[in-house]
Amino acid sequence: MQEGMHFTIFLWNIRNKAVAIWALGVLIFFSAMPLQNAWADEDAGCPQHAYEKERACMVEEQIRVRGVKSLPVLEAMKKIPRHCFVPKGFRDEAYDDHPLPIGMGQTISQPYIVALMTELLDLKPTDRVLEIGTGSGYHSAVVSMLVKELYSMEIYQGLGDPARTRLMELGYNNVKVRIGDGFYGWKEHAPYDAILVTAAASEIPPPLVQQLDKGGKMCIPVGGIYLVQNLMLVTKDINGSISTRSVLPVAFVPLLGGHGN
Repeated sequence: MQEGMHFTIFLWNIRNKAVAIWALGVLIFFSAMPLQNAWADEDAGCPQHAYEKERACMVEEQIRVRGVKSLPVLEAMKKIPRHCFVPKGFRDEAYDDHPLPIGMGQTISQPYIVALMTELLDLKPTDRVLEIGTGSGYHSAVVSMLVKELYSMEIYQGLGDPARTRLMELGYNNVKVRIGDGFYGWKEHAPYDAILVTAAASEIPPPLVQQLDKGGKMCIPVGGIYLVQNLMLVTKDINGSISTRSVLPVAFVPLLGGHGN
């Protein structure tokens, strides 16, 4: 349930069900890959300054050209070593225009989706943010460069514990990672100025709406795993009223936890 557990595919100008079926097929393929020990052969440390050319091309050719304009988001994604958030065997693909497996049937998101979701939240340096789905920690790192504090939840301990260590080793010290059911949020630190959910919910979780501060925004994919889902932007105005906007069709694996899932 995260930037790691979900498989985000941007369905660019989707026209028919065939494209959605293809996307879900790729999702199932990656989810079935036997990568439970994907990080087992990792060397200590990661060359953070490698792939600088590839990182710059990723930002210009995959993200900016698709309409992401936020300079803080673009600069963060230029700086963060995405290759350090994927298993060693996939580092050469870290800046390609697609998700990558990170173990336990989960993935790191397509770079464009990471940028778009982050931009939609309109983050500020003073913000306190809740992320549901830590995954490998890449999206956490991006958000952490834009806000004061990030609280990130991951349901898989096998992903969450290494991500916590990875983020600390790479210097993202304003991120706190907790293992638990993100459907119910992290009430102790609420309210949040923004909430980022990186797995598809059948409905917008009421506990997350409650934990969103007035004037805050939530970005969350909504829909069933066998249907085309919609990336939704949820806004709570200063009076506490909720409004939603559908941004684009996407394909994510389902949000785990809550309702016995």
